[in-house]
Amino acid sequence: MLGNILLSISALGQILGPFIADFNETHVMNPRWPPHARFHNGQTMSMGLALGLSSLYYAFRPTANVIVKQESIKTAAVFGTLYWVTGLSAILYPGSKGMDPEFGEGFPQFWMFSIFALCSLMGSYLETRQLKSQTPKVE
Repeated sequence: MLGNILLSISALGQILGPFIADFNETHVMNPRWPPHARFHNGQTMSMGLALGLSSLYYAFRPTANVIVKQESIKTAAVFGTLYWVTGLSAILYPGSKGMDPEFGEGFPQFWMFSIFALCSLMGSYLETRQLKSQTPKVE
């Protein structure tokens, strides 16, 4: 149960976070942004939505088969970490910064992205561990 809660926290962060953080004057409404930058921001926001919904689907996918459920939870974790890992890696590209200079400095996304990724990974670990205890032993 705790595992699915952690997976859900990460998924909801992916679904809502980009729209909360980016649909304002720092990103989508920034008059200095060229249209192609807005295109890629929209792509990223939609990707977060799609990955979060996919993660929720696999986390709560109904199945009576414990082995299939374990694989679904692992798939939920993959979908649940992709957005956060790619967000963390974005700072490595030449000329990339966590914020436009007019809005501040630093990489404020680091901790949030790391925590959400860990929620997904820890949720998967806890949920699959619980499911393994329900797996029948083969002799």
